[in-house]
Amino acid sequence: MHRMLVAVGLLAVCILIDHPRVGAADFRAGAATSNITPPLGDEIIGNWAPIRSTHVHDELHARCLVLDDGKTKLALVVCDSLGMNRLVSEEARKQIAAQTKIPRECVLISATHTHSATSALGQDRPAAMHMLDDYQQFLARRIADGVVRAVNNLRPAEIAFGSVDVPEHVFNRRWRMRPGTIPADPFGGTKDQVKMNPSGGSANLIEPAGPTDPTVSFISVREPNGAPISVFAAYSLHYVGGEDYGHITADYFGMFCEHLERLLKAEHQSPPFVAMLANGTSGDVNNVNFRQPRGPKKPYEQMRYVAEDVAGKVHAEIEKLKYRPHVSLAAAYREPVLAWRRPDKEQLDWAQTTSAKGPPVGTDLSYIYAQRLLKLAECPETTTVPVQAMRIGEVCIGMLPCEVLCEIGLEFKGRSPIQPAFMVSLAHGYFGYLPPPRQHDLGGYETWIGTNVLEREASVKLLDELVEIAKELKAN
Repeated sequence: MHRMLVAVGLLAVCILIDHPRVGAADFRAGAATSNITPPLGDEIIGNWAPIRSTHVHDELHARCLVLDDGKTKLALVVCDSLGMNRLVSEEARKQIAAQTKIPRECVLISATHTHSATSALGQDRPAAMHMLDDYQQFLARRIADGVVRAVNNLRPAEIAFGSVDVPEHVFNRRWRMRPGTIPADPFGGTKDQVKMNPSGGSANLIEPAGPTDPTVSFISVREPNGAPISVFAAYSLHYVGGEDYGHITADYFGMFCEHLERLLKAEHQSPPFVAMLANGTSGDVNNVNFRQPRGPKKPYEQMRYVAEDVAGKVHAEIEKLKYRPHVSLAAAYREPVLAWRRPDKEQLDWAQTTSAKGPPVGTDLSYIYAQRLLKLAECPETTTVPVQAMRIGEVCIGMLPCEVLCEIGLEFKGRSPIQPAFMVSLAHGYFGYLPPPRQHDLGGYETWIGTNVLEREASVKLLDELVEIAKELKAN
């Protein structure tokens, strides 16, 4: 095992808050949502070239759940966003601490990775520091508002953990191909052994380069023997897509929440029921069966099909759960130091030459990656990276601020000293894709410099750190 990283400051552990009481009757939960839909005309990101939004198909939300065991409060927030700069999380957690006294290490803020939302990444990524733009400030405030409202909705509760496998919607998108059939990368190289999103049904397909994780893990809280309060779930499916051009949508994540609410007959409940679906570890997993590609679909048809099927299977498991009247809560947060991935001299020369030609007409990946490499070259040698874990009774949730490849999440599930365990991606920031070293050796989009921005061993170091945090939480 790799040696544990040096962290910035001491480990921040959330155990005690301001409640002297402890007892089964003191376990409480509250949930709320905040609308985070951007104005029309703002740019939608998620494709190579941003486009202007022209319509809101469905509103975007920050969905918030607060748990209170009588000593510790935890806040879990899932935002309908592609990803967010770490400063958004820091500002939101600062406001939450000021208004609710919930410490920053006890607040989880993650993004779903919908590809149909306005950017909360800012204009300077991957550089760590810059001023928040208007939408980022709005988003941080709305996240804090949602947590405050969830605190206002705290009431006696009981809790259960469940899981269900839904394998039919998840497919690894990195494929080994027949020799000589993988096109050159944006840098002109031909060393990739895998291709992301190959042509469906192609005779050149050999095998997927990685696994999938079919499990939906979830925590359900309800009033004692009564109304549902919230379900916090995670599924390792990147996104579905298939929206109309220029439309803002929360993708299948939002549709899952709406359908689960209908299935639980909680549409008109007060205080409101809040369903939440976080992105698990789906950096290399999407909804395309490359062996047997599906035919054309109407806009939103496939998105809704996946959402309602997953929600239906979760709902069936909720009906079987045995709830507990009290569990203990704990959380910990660290910021270990990692190196940025930096272009070497040859790569930097290429980036400068390619960039000097100016932006082309249409989408040119070489120009896009030249710009990314120049930004990476301006970064300092190292950066701190947010790492967090929460213990909810006997359940452990690990969080990393990247598009985490599936096998990393599976490894965390196996190595966590607290069981059951699962992981949430895109938490507290956006640090590009996180492939394990063996995937670096295979190449492909998720490993290209500019798509991947952290050092080669980042996944090993971050996972070791996360397991160490879980060990400390187990001891508390």
